[in-house]
Amino acid sequence: MFLKRTSLLLAVAAAAVMAGAASAAPAASHAALLIQHQMRGCHAWSLDGGAFKAKQSVTLRRGGVLTLRNNDVMPHTLVLTSGPKVAIAHATLGKVGASLKVTFTKPGVYHFKTRAGEDYPAMSGLKTTGEDNLLLLTVVVS
Repeated sequence: MFLKRTSLLLAVAAAAVMAGAASAAPAASHAALLIQHQMRGCHAWSLDGGAFKAKQSVTLRRGGVLTLRNNDVMPHTLVLTSGPKVAIAHATLGKVGASLKVTFTKPGVYHFKTRAGEDYPAMSGLKTTGEDNLLLLTVVVS
């Protein structure tokens, strides 16, 4: 009885590992984030055309590039909060349409947030509901 139960557990564990390996996406060489204004939470971002939300995660291969574009009514500054050092030239996305690129040369786990500025003067009449979202990003580089 013990041998049958152990064999069954091993078979189930092996199937779970194989299913996880089959569904794991390979690390990408490029990803894109788009920041937009929204009425609830003020702003959110979309990874590669996916759902807009406050928290995003992406896996890149070493040497991979992340492009950020600001389509929000306020400027945003990308801030590294933990992980290996990475060069971010012109980390402030100071106007609508501004973009920046970050190249990840070292493997590791990087955590970012954005620091939002004030609404652009022309957009100061826009009202939002709820607390402003804190945009958080995790980048895993393999």
